[in-house]
Amino acid sequence: MDSAELTKWLEELRIEHRDLDEVIHHLISTGHHDTMRVQRLKKRKLKLKDTISKLESQLIPDLDA
Repeated sequence: MDSAELTKWLEELRIEHRDLDEVIHHLISTGHHDTMRVQRLKKRKLKLKDTISKLESQLIPDLDA
């Protein structure tokens, strides 16, 4: 994958992460009774965060010391 593709994928993941955050916040603030659903969404959000971090590190150029 080239840098442009990684950047595009990274932006899509950031949008999904932000959307999940909004959904989780809404479910919690409305007192949603399905705690398993909230936990699954939180787990998915954490996986996205890890993937985003890995992609960001791939975009940083390697520097020879």
